[in-house]
Amino acid sequence: MTTATPETLSTDHSQAGLDGAHSHGAVVPQGSRAERVTSFDLAAIPVPTGREEEWRFSPVPRLAPLFDHEIAGHGVRTTVVAPSDVSVEIVGRDDERLGRAGRPGDRSAVVAWNAVQEATVVTIPAETVTTGATSIRVEGIEGKGDEATATHLLVRAEHHAEAVVVIDHTGDALLTETVEIEVGDGAHLTVVSVQDWSAGAVHASSHRARLGRDAKLKHVVVTFGGDVVRITPDAEFEAEGGEVEMLGLYFADSDQHQEHRLFVDHSVPNCRSRVTYKGALQGEGAHAVWVGDVLIQAAASGTDTYELNRNLVLSDGARADSVPNLEIETGEIEGAGHASATGRFDDEQLFYLQARGIPEIDARRLVVRGFFTELIQEIGVPEVEERLVASIEAELEKSMSVLTGASEQA
Repeated sequence: MTTATPETLSTDHSQAGLDGAHSHGAVVPQGSRAERVTSFDLAAIPVPTGREEEWRFSPVPRLAPLFDHEIAGHGVRTTVVAPSDVSVEIVGRDDERLGRAGRPGDRSAVVAWNAVQEATVVTIPAETVTTGATSIRVEGIEGKGDEATATHLLVRAEHHAEAVVVIDHTGDALLTETVEIEVGDGAHLTVVSVQDWSAGAVHASSHRARLGRDAKLKHVVVTFGGDVVRITPDAEFEAEGGEVEMLGLYFADSDQHQEHRLFVDHSVPNCRSRVTYKGALQGEGAHAVWVGDVLIQAAASGTDTYELNRNLVLSDGARADSVPNLEIETGEIEGAGHASATGRFDDEQLFYLQARGIPEIDARRLVVRGFFTELIQEIGVPEVEERLVASIEAELEKSMSVLTGASEQA
């Protein structure tokens, strides 16, 4: 088990060119986030070797099929079930609404942008408060799990709209995905992305969100299944008063790689961000990576931000890397901070429970439940919360059966 130490990077994060949704010039933040390039141009973002900052924790060979510029598979099916007041469209790649939430920031993301021929657009009209959640199901097509595929989804909440959108990923797939999120002035939007893939799936997903004046976004990522899952959520503010809350929950089993890399760009005054990710790991080769970047630019006075990552290691052979990065270019802020920790069961908690007659197996189960409960309750979508509790129970059954078997052998 290893835990990376916090790092701080200096930044000049340019916003040049973001107004042109389909401009192909690259934006190179000098000295920022390892001078990460963002671009719609494939040539500007080469195939990674694994030595790059963006890829140093990733199993690049397992993701390699998603770096090919000729990716053209049809291995997934997207189905949307929405309330009657929500608009659902299939549009061509030249639709002017696409690309406005930001530029791709890594190879799999720029491949996804260039490979798709059509996109699914979900729009919550202005002033609309939806009565139920919009369900988007991205499902691997049986027999096509080895076809490298790209998809594009745009979720738009127009001004003063309120809605919940749940994106489910299931089945077997080899998928690079773009999820764009636009939250209009005064809108409140919750987007939940659940990665519940089959065991062999490989999934890279770039989430790019843009918030208007007084807009609020709750962005939730839940990862359980798959062989390799790499989610990269970015959020930026267009005007003052915006709030983004980014929540994440993951549970990695043997030989699974689950990676979550976040970036919150505070470029305007008086905006707020909160990031909370929690994960558990069990089994030989289980690997979880969390990287949280927050940039407070010189113009972003009045910013209030905090990010937190916690990892609970349930068995030997599992590894967690946790890297919070916070860069501040102005002292005129409300607050900024970060924290991360990786550890095993708290022996004092176990002793306390066992001293009151609770068997070790049940005590461990209670500790893990407690670790996740507060975060689950913050999601605020009852049907999702219920599913998460059931999924965590299923993961705990695996962990407890391994522990019981080891005890019997001893």
